[in-house]
Amino acid sequence: MNERKPAAPVLGGGGFLRVRLDLSYDGGPFNGWALQPGLRTVQGSLEEALALLLQRPVRVTVAGRTDAGVHARGQVVHLDLTEAEWLSLPRGHELDPAVALLRRLRGALSRILGDLTGAIEVHDAGLAPEGFDARFSALWRRYSYRIADGPERWDPLLRGITLWHKTPLDVALMNEGASALLGLQDFRSYCKPREGATTIRELQKFSFARSSDGVIVATVQADAFCHNMVRSLVGSALRVGESLESPAWLYSRLLERKRDAKSGLAAPHPLVLEEVAYPSDSELLARAELTRARRE
Repeated sequence: MNERKPAAPVLGGGGFLRVRLDLSYDGGPFNGWALQPGLRTVQGSLEEALALLLQRPVRVTVAGRTDAGVHARGQVVHLDLTEAEWLSLPRGHELDPAVALLRRLRGALSRILGDLTGAIEVHDAGLAPEGFDARFSALWRRYSYRIADGPERWDPLLRGITLWHKTPLDVALMNEGASALLGLQDFRSYCKPREGATTIRELQKFSFARSSDGVIVATVQADAFCHNMVRSLVGSALRVGESLESPAWLYSRLLERKRDAKSGLAAPHPLVLEEVAYPSDSELLARAELTRARRE
């Protein structure tokens, strides 16, 4: 997570104070981040806990939506509170409102999640700097993806966050193909487009490396990601690693700008949102305005 200094209270539009929450979650028990009627989601559980705490409906804005089964270690959200709500948070004179919010929100989450207590953990809470937007102010998002290629590397204790791949993978071939996708590109071939949304993204990192235990860890970083983009990139790279396709195939697919029968998605459970980065406080608003203009 990024280091940040406590912000002084700044009234935003409509007299609200913007609050930043840093959290992590196990995506296994949830049907993704976003609200879905009748289904347990991370957003739904968090907003239910906040509503219990504040006694009113609450809507949060997230840095990056995650699919069903995908985890997060460094997720960021924001929400807006009235000044009266913020000042009423302390339970005692010794508590800062941010500390009180963190403690009470953890308690509310425990009540909402029940047997799943601990599946969502809020690690930090506080007033955000002026101009902060969890989604649009972000500079980049970084994901990791673990792959154990071969039964000798299959660890049952880590099966919930690792892809068990039956055959050996050639990391060098995967990196050769992945490197050609870096930069500002149209990733329509590697995502599920949303109506009216652009599929142009800046892919800043896409690489594979073996860790000390022999497991392959993919690193994927971009200014933002289209729907299913990370899983599609990894799934396609697996075909190269198996020598089913050449490294050049990854780039040729990109140029086609359409999905085909080979557009498989890697399994969601090894995917982790590791970190979201933001600019300095003085650049937050400008970054948010620039990102909105690009997305629209």
